[in-house]
Amino acid sequence: MSIRFDLTDLRLFLHVAETASITQGASRSNMALGSASERIRAMEETLGVALLDRKPRGVQLTPAGAALERHARIVMQNLEEMRGDLNNFARGLRPRVRVLANTVATVEFLPPALALFLAEHPNIDVDLEQRHSREVIHAISQGGADIGIIAEAVDTAEELEIYPFAEDRLVLVTPRQHPLAGGRDVAFRETLEHDFIGFVPGTALQETLDHHAMRAGHRLKLRIRLSSFESIARMVENGIGIAVLPERAARRHQRSMAIEIAPLTDGWAPRHFTICVRRFASLPPHAKLLVEHLKDHSKARE
Repeated sequence: MSIRFDLTDLRLFLHVAETASITQGASRSNMALGSASERIRAMEETLGVALLDRKPRGVQLTPAGAALERHARIVMQNLEEMRGDLNNFARGLRPRVRVLANTVATVEFLPPALALFLAEHPNIDVDLEQRHSREVIHAISQGGADIGIIAEAVDTAEELEIYPFAEDRLVLVTPRQHPLAGGRDVAFRETLEHDFIGFVPGTALQETLDHHAMRAGHRLKLRIRLSSFESIARMVENGIGIAVLPERAARRHQRSMAIEIAPLTDGWAPRHFTICVRRFASLPPHAKLLVEHLKDHSKARE
């Protein structure tokens, strides 16, 4: 099937979808109603499927129409991003790479990698935003950013290209005088009778801990909820409770705090982080450079 839609067709269809009306969609597109109707019919004939369910008071998208609307928005968004990038070059502005990453990657792994990249490429800037892994996947699949860093355990139902980036594991952090202190390996279920310092609601790591506590038939005894690894470690140091943190963060805070670390024996404790993109071949050149740099940085840590 040969599809011959132009940008005028796609803009018109999006206006019709937004207003649920061919008449209003034509008006927004500065187009005569007859011409707009003919363009919609031509699109349906080309696809061989109805895009709109025509009703007495407007139109409603069919399943095929909803799919076309989704893809049309991606096309128009990519077009606007292309114009923005080219306008930046025309004005002498530096290209920017849009990166979304989960908390651990943002705090623990990206700073040294990005420092090297930015030093090697002084004419490229990076916009880094912290998001939950599921939000990163959705944004990358919809063209909302160039590069994502996610926890590998998250289900990537979207068709994304994935590359290894970093590894870490979850560990138990306790005060030095706590019954579980001493450095021996600990199963998560052994910790559930004790008070915990947890993360704020909605945090991906807290959701993981809550899930595994429920599977063991318990609810975590959360005394305080905090948002940063450092503040949680500080509360642990002061004897308010224990916590589960990424090992890299725990080791860093152990150098300045009176805390003990014990490896968790659970199969879900090891964590793998990956780079995800929609299509590497379609990335702007400056984004490709960053992906390759992150992959090389990952290999250098092995």
